[in-house]
Amino acid sequence: MFGIIRPCRHRLGGELVAAWQAHLCGMCLSLRDDHGQAARLATNYDGLVISVLAEAQADGGPQRRAAGRCALRGMRKADVAAGDCARLAATVSLVLAAAKIRDHVDDGDGALGRPGVRGAAAALATRWAAASARSGERLGFEVGVLTGAVSRQAAIEAAAGPGTALLTVTEPTEIATAAAFAHTAVLAGKPANAGPLREAGRLFGRIAHLVDAVEDLAADQRSGAWNPLHATGADLAEARRLCDDALLGIKLALAEAEFRDARLVHTLLVHELARSVHRVFARAAGTAAPHAHGCAHAQDHAHAQDHAQVSAALAGCGLPAAGLTALTGLTGLTGLISLRHRRCGCCECGEDCCCDLSCDCCCEGCCDACCSSCDCSC
Repeated sequence: MFGIIRPCRHRLGGELVAAWQAHLCGMCLSLRDDHGQAARLATNYDGLVISVLAEAQADGGPQRRAAGRCALRGMRKADVAAGDCARLAATVSLVLAAAKIRDHVDDGDGALGRPGVRGAAAALATRWAAASARSGERLGFEVGVLTGAVSRQAAIEAAAGPGTALLTVTEPTEIATAAAFAHTAVLAGKPANAGPLREAGRLFGRIAHLVDAVEDLAADQRSGAWNPLHATGADLAEARRLCDDALLGIKLALAEAEFRDARLVHTLLVHELARSVHRVFARAAGTAAPHAHGCAHAQDHAHAQDHAQVSAALAGCGLPAAGLTALTGLTGLTGLISLRHRRCGCCECGEDCCCDLSCDCCCEGCCDACCSSCDCSC
């Protein structure tokens, strides 16, 4: 369910893009170094928030190491995040990826639930779970909190029915993300931050779970798969209310924590997270549609999809790891997102747009309606 924060470099700006990419690549390389090449499949956009939080609290400058050329960076070298912050992000991502694989295997759905694949997938999940436990122990992080929360999810879903509160269903996810967020304070030597960050993590888990449910609602209804909204009878309005309350709570919790440099943290967990919630609910409600009211770039909407690419080597984005989805075919494994690249039609920056169906992606002064599925107006 993770991968909901999808920043665009036009919004982040050069310095924050470099920091964001450093954390993403650092997590990917930590997975490789500690757990082998296959573990890099656990790389995901939301996992790097753990690395960002830990580094933002730590005294001193960011830890970086030189990384070699990578196809997902357009064969460019880079300075990437190093140290315990990247290792914690890798550990959390690996244990949640293992749980996700196990969930597919147990349910018999998706590519990983097919006969002939299930055995290998189950073995991989077991190996990753054990590896994440070992790396978590080295970092002083008890991954059993995460695995325990995830293991309770099936029982909670089985017991849920019409009238069950959505927060009952999201509780295991909230516990898992709360523990991961709180440990960044311990890792950074700022124990006073553990409380506020635990709260921020709990609310982030709530949003991640609900956004995933809303994104999958139509497909789950067609296939008959379990979905918390359908099972409990909750509507989109209720889910949106809970997400909006959580967004406010995250903002307030972050304000109580002490950071050495809070810029990227605030951008990802306040601005970009809010955009993700807005985008998903707009699409689910059917309000996200191409504009036809004379916007200067409206004519570009019809053919924007034709220019979708998954290679982060293309100019304009420079954000890696999305290409892993295409390389592995394991779409949805841990939230790897295929970035959309298309020529910006709403300003004169001459860049490719990589906003993946979000609004206001290209520059501060451009029209908000630059994407094929935005629901804003000029």
